[in-house]
Amino acid sequence: MPNPFRSLNSRQKHTFAACFLGWTMDAFDFFILVFCVSAIAGDFHVARSEVAEALFLTLAFRPLGAFLFGALADRFGRRPVLMFNIACYSLLEMSCAFAGSMDQLLVLRALFGIAMGGEWGVGAALAFETLPKENRGFFSGLLQMGYAAGYLVAAAAYALLFPWFSHFSWHGQAFGWRGMFLVGAAPALLVVYIGGKVDESPTWRAGRAAAAQGKGAGTRTVQGVLRYVGTFVFLVLLMTGFNSFSHGTQDLYPTFLQQDHGFSPQMTGLIAILYNVAAIAGGISFGALSERIGRRRAIILAALLALPVIPLFAFSRTAATLAVGAMLMQFMVQGAWGVIPAWLSELSPGPVRATFPGLTYQLGNLIASKNDVIQARFGEKLGGYGGVLAVTVAIVAIYIVVVAAFGRESKGTELTA
Repeated sequence: MPNPFRSLNSRQKHTFAACFLGWTMDAFDFFILVFCVSAIAGDFHVARSEVAEALFLTLAFRPLGAFLFGALADRFGRRPVLMFNIACYSLLEMSCAFAGSMDQLLVLRALFGIAMGGEWGVGAALAFETLPKENRGFFSGLLQMGYAAGYLVAAAAYALLFPWFSHFSWHGQAFGWRGMFLVGAAPALLVVYIGGKVDESPTWRAGRAAAAQGKGAGTRTVQGVLRYVGTFVFLVLLMTGFNSFSHGTQDLYPTFLQQDHGFSPQMTGLIAILYNVAAIAGGISFGALSERIGRRRAIILAALLALPVIPLFAFSRTAATLAVGAMLMQFMVQGAWGVIPAWLSELSPGPVRATFPGLTYQLGNLIASKNDVIQARFGEKLGGYGGVLAVTVAIVAIYIVVVAAFGRESKGTELTA
């Protein structure tokens, strides 16, 4: 396949790089907590399911961020709001390192959820309004795999840095997980890059003059959503399944490896690195495939192929077979996800394109947000997480196939203002 990047000019390359890195660092900051569930539970003397409530709060508050930052981006532009958004989630991530109690950490993760919720919709709008429609499926897969790349970086940081940070103490407690959250402030450096290298969306600039009629951004946003309520409801239902698909197979998998199989932080991190490499390959592959067979068919194919992988993914006994099962599962899960940025952007109306896809994405997150807590509690009751992970994949994959079958094909749609 010809190199898709050759068709991009310098401005488009910088824009895509910024949006990809923004989503990567957003995911990195989220998944730091995933790897530290057991350590945080030990420090605060609570059950792991109580720490999983922090994951729930992050997911539950993301729709608020999608609406607020999306509405700001539709009114004031994608670029400045993306910069503000990244600065917010970086600062809140760093603040988690200084939480003195479980309650304080829960509040900070809820606020982090608001900031995290805004990044995807604003970044996707900026990227796809700037890139040409040719090879949009490929760029969709690559952009979404910023999420898997963030998980991969978090896994590598956990494997390399957590043992080192654990040699230090803070108020009589090991500094391990707190040091990880300090590292999570690094995305703030992206603000400088965006400010110097990235231009505003040409589609937003074209639409701004026509749309500037003195009405409040909140009113326009609500009207834009209500005008396309059928599509909005469909996308919320779709994203409920997708968020259950990703978080249901990823968030507690490190805990599964540590608690069910007794793996060390280094082995857990290594397996996570491997399955995130596979996830990136899956997202790019199915994203590119969607340019040939369509968005809907690519998603259905990936979801169906996840089903035969369940036994290897959830019931393997050795590190090698667990790694292979996790790699195959994430190739399919993130393969389906690789189509989503393009499909949601193509189905979203121009005047609220920074709000519409991000809000449906995050409302799906809200509906699915208790998944981690439910999985953790069942895992504690059953004395293991393998069966819980297997049932989750089976239910959610079939759900996605059914819902996606009702979707409208949109490949090649022009993203006008």
